[in-house]
Amino acid sequence: MVNIHDISENEKGLLNTLGKYPDASLNQLLTYTPYKWTSTVARKIDQFKKQKIIRRDIYDLDYGRLCKNPLHMLFCIVESNQSYNTVVSYLKLIEPFKWIYPVLSPHKELINVGFYSSDDAEMVNLLQVLKDNNIISDYIVRPFRHKRMGENPNFFGDIIPSLDNLLDRCDIPDMSLGHHDTDWSECDIALLPYLREGYKGSKLAKILRAEMNRGRKWTYEQMKYSREKMVRNGLIEKIYAINPFPLTQCACFNLFVKTDDISLTQRIIYSFGRGARLYREYVLCGDWGGIFCLSHPLFLTNLMHKLDSIDEIEERELYQIRSIPAGKYHVNQSLVLEYFDFEKQTLEYPYRTYREKIYEKLESEQY
Repeated sequence: MVNIHDISENEKGLLNTLGKYPDASLNQLLTYTPYKWTSTVARKIDQFKKQKIIRRDIYDLDYGRLCKNPLHMLFCIVESNQSYNTVVSYLKLIEPFKWIYPVLSPHKELINVGFYSSDDAEMVNLLQVLKDNNIISDYIVRPFRHKRMGENPNFFGDIIPSLDNLLDRCDIPDMSLGHHDTDWSECDIALLPYLREGYKGSKLAKILRAEMNRGRKWTYEQMKYSREKMVRNGLIEKIYAINPFPLTQCACFNLFVKTDDISLTQRIIYSFGRGARLYREYVLCGDWGGIFCLSHPLFLTNLMHKLDSIDEIEERELYQIRSIPAGKYHVNQSLVLEYFDFEKQTLEYPYRTYREKIYEKLESEQY
């Protein structure tokens, strides 16, 4: 096992550079770091990937630019008295889910599930059907209608960051989603899920081979043009997702906070852990601010106590992922794009179909 502190100053500098310049070539990385040979940099990057410090190079997606109708993510916490497998079997009937995994809780069984949503009211109705039929006992739904901002670790930063600066005034980046202003082709949409998930390192030759195995006949130049088009028009942006420590030595959690002033909430989520040795994402979700973190486990020890001492934070919720890396209880899938209408440039999910499937399963299992 790699000790979380067994990393040199040069390696810290390289990791910081990778997080800041995800498109940098090996030669460019030499100009930002003390290393003298590209072979050394390549070997270090491979080492970080094996240690699960570098997760993957992926393309972030601006949902607002994808289609003309509203589309965003829903973060949901569901509570149930049923078995985990039973609940998951029903949640997976709601086709556009992104992730499903258990949440650590000493008192009740909680499951976190993320959905792509083209109609929040219909999504809530589906969860209510599951509640009315005792598949789940309760649920919380938080819509992400703003851009989810990410920040890689500063490997020279504090392992257990202070929270003293959460209320300080600061310049906050624009969190708004973009707007649909470009028509997307079939090749664009076919390529998008591969880039979003970092399939095979997002290498076009390997993606092209996978598409050919599915009977699709794109050319390499078509795919290259599509990728450049999506980057140029702001639909996707390449990022390196970097863990602060080897993944098995990280704590992973979602934190939600609420104040009586949305601008104060923005300052809190922007400042939380900023510049420290942790990976974080932050987003506005309605009246709440959401923060996703990968951190040193000790950071969690007194976290809620520290937040309780900040009077301006009226409500706070913490959901810790039960186990990482993802195991047999974690379910993930790519963005579901088969319902994309190229003529209308819309993406709308068939919620009525999902409701029918739920009722059919309930009837067959006599719930």
